[in-house]
Amino acid sequence: MNYYTSRIQETVSAKAQSALLTVLSAGPIPEHVAFIMDGNRRYARLHQKQVAQGHTDGFQALHRMLEICMKLGVRCVSAYAFAIENFKRPPEEVDALMKLAEEKLVEMAQHGELLEQHGIRLNVVGRKDLLPPAVQEAVKKAEDLTRNNDKAILNLCMSYASRDDITLAVEASVRESLLDGQEKTLTENDLDAHIMTSVVDSPPIDILIRTSGVKRLSDFLTWQVCENTQIQFSDTYWPDFGFWDFVPILLDYQRKVWYP
Repeated sequence: MNYYTSRIQETVSAKAQSALLTVLSAGPIPEHVAFIMDGNRRYARLHQKQVAQGHTDGFQALHRMLEICMKLGVRCVSAYAFAIENFKRPPEEVDALMKLAEEKLVEMAQHGELLEQHGIRLNVVGRKDLLPPAVQEAVKKAEDLTRNNDKAILNLCMSYASRDDITLAVEASVRESLLDGQEKTLTENDLDAHIMTSVVDSPPIDILIRTSGVKRLSDFLTWQVCENTQIQFSDTYWPDFGFWDFVPILLDYQRKVWYP
């Protein structure tokens, strides 16, 4: 395939995507989409790349999907960037992931055109105290830069686990009750108010997507998706996941909204 043929195909594909985005936007659009970004390492092995490059390509996929979601009118995107459990991976891989996270957060703070263009507020959700100091500093800068953005939300879940989220929500609810000085029975609403995504004003999750063909939640947002969330699994590795993988998922969501 020569250069001109490739360019023609890219142009036609871009126009088709733009037209389909317009059509899809006319139907019901989820307020909150969450991604378990799985398959970076297997993608790297498949393409004979270093694992670190697989994670880098995964961040590019997040940028791509965030832009698509914003064009569709999705208000909130949550992405599982790093689980607490991931600290048990080989030290060189953890170090590479932390360096990549720092680099991308600094990039967002210095050249956050996408976040600024769509008025996206960035929240890093999870145990930030477990992250290396340099990453914590990058997190603070990126969050501070976007703090006044109020059109959309990106929750980057780093050093996160649902069991930890629920445990901290219970602890916060108990502390609040003790400070009130009154005996009370803790309710679901008390816990929900202290769940991390609620604390950063995120709407309920409408769709949770896991890539790479693995069919489990891996301790991600289990409290938040236990009731009315549509859970979807894609065989595509996360770095390859894009618009045409997302379309059937969105169409299925719209069908279920129209015909519950």
